[in-house]
Amino acid sequence: YEGDQILMTSYTKLLKLAHLGLTTSQLNSIWPFTFGLACCAFEMMAAAASRFDIDRFGSGVFRGSPRQCDLMIVSGTVTYKISECVSRLWDQMPEPKWCIAYGACATNGGPYHQFGYHVLQGADIIIPVHIYAPGCPPRPETLLDSIIKLQDLIRTGRDRDIRAAWERERAEPGSAGCQPKAGI
Repeated sequence: YEGDQILMTSYTKLLKLAHLGLTTSQLNSIWPFTFGLACCAFEMMAAAASRFDIDRFGSGVFRGSPRQCDLMIVSGTVTYKISECVSRLWDQMPEPKWCIAYGACATNGGPYHQFGYHVLQGADIIIPVHIYAPGCPPRPETLLDSIIKLQDLIRTGRDRDIRAAWERERAEPGSAGCQPKAGI
């Protein structure tokens, strides 16, 4: 039995090493989806310019198709009308995938939620959000900091916990999804 135990230990170490290599590859090559809904998109574009250089973190390859990216940066006001499109684009992205809510409108509805009947109170109502980046408008440094925090989540494996908690919450009976609140 000793030979089997040594083989099993070596196999476990090999699996851990393979997992470490995969995780390191994922966190150093995050490809964002070009998805700007409002004024926060200008700050997202500025983060990709030479002054801030988002490419230092392996995230400079902005893609135009959801099938070629693994990070959705929701930058701007999410309305009920566009929420179906956001959800559909999220579903088209391959696994593993992550989301950053960039700006006050994407995180909690911003200044438009209080007086507008058409604005969602955050993107996390329709898709799981891993990082919330506040600000109106948010600075490009905020996006860079959010990407660093996302890389830490991926490195520790907490990104999967956030997604699982979001899916459990949505599976509970009586969850509203992205339906408008009563009385609006």
